Amino acid sequence: MTQAKSPPPGGTGPDDSRMGPTRISTLVVAALAAAAVAWLLISTFYYSGIPRLPWLPVVTLAGLAVLEGYAAINTRGRIERRPGRDPVNPLLVARFVVLAKASSLVGAIFAGFYAGLTAWLFVESTRAATEDRAPAGGGLLASLALVAAALWLERSCRVPERPEDEREPDDRESRPGQR
Repeated sequence: MTQAKSPPPGGTGPDDSRMGPTRISTLVVAALAAAAVAWLLISTFYYSGIPRLPWLPVVTLAGLAVLEGYAAINTRGRIERRPGRDPVNPLLVARFVVLAKASSLVGAIFAGFYAGLTAWLFVESTRAATEDRAPAGGGLLASLALVAAALWLERSCRVPERPEDEREPDDRESRPGQR
């Protein structure tokens, strides 16, 4: 008679170290925290010599969103083994998952920051605030696009379910007498 193994000291079992899908709640909390910090920083330091908002971060975030969207399309096709596509390298897929998880969190933080900044700029009625609204709004849209592309890439890296008749037998079923 075999006994179930108890988790090692510290309370973590063998499945606790597995990486799961990105939680939307984590992204929302990160975005809200970043929005609050942005509101506080911008309301404190906006008139003390902050230069105009640049467009470079907006272009960078949008470029990352496009690249991750392309990677999602390409990876999904390779995982599904569509005609004309090379087989996918499993290590590359693992790297894409890590990239997608990191990008979704960074995108959520930037989206929250740009949302707080944009909201504050719409409350202010100065000429400088009016001129900074376009880059702030563009940054918010680019950040949201990055979050969407990252979540899409993460979902595209999932292995599709195989029908029951194609599944390989369990190790215990293939080797009778061993448990």
